[in-house]
Amino acid sequence: QVQLVESGGDSVVAGGSLRLSCSASGYAGYMAWFRQSPGKEREGIALYSRGTTTYVDSIKGRFTITKDRAENTLYLEMYNLKPEDTAMYYCAANPWPVAGLSDPNVFAYWGRGTQVTVSS
Repeated sequence: QVQLVESGGDSVVAGGSLRLSCSASGYAGYMAWFRQSPGKEREGIALYSRGTTTYVDSIKGRFTITKDRAENTLYLEMYNLKPEDTAMYYCAANPWPVAGLSDPNVFAYWGRGTQVTVSS
């Protein structure tokens, strides 16, 4: 069983920046960030797969996903935040390869989330 713990969420003004962290216990494998706003489905936004990264269009150029292998921690650097980025952000992991970000059900492990609120 892999435990994922997110941190770093906060309330910021539009144009601000945040760095989210996801600390993993054990082998987490393929890791990703998802987000969910009230009334919306959970959306995969960034995937880290053996050094290869994938992003959805809405965050390209503004968010960066990285992984510190030594610390077994996943990060999401977020710049130029917009009000529409407001959501609960979740870390997800799967020991085996995943095809992409479209289906959250392929990820075996989830954190409890960290809230990001962006005001205009």
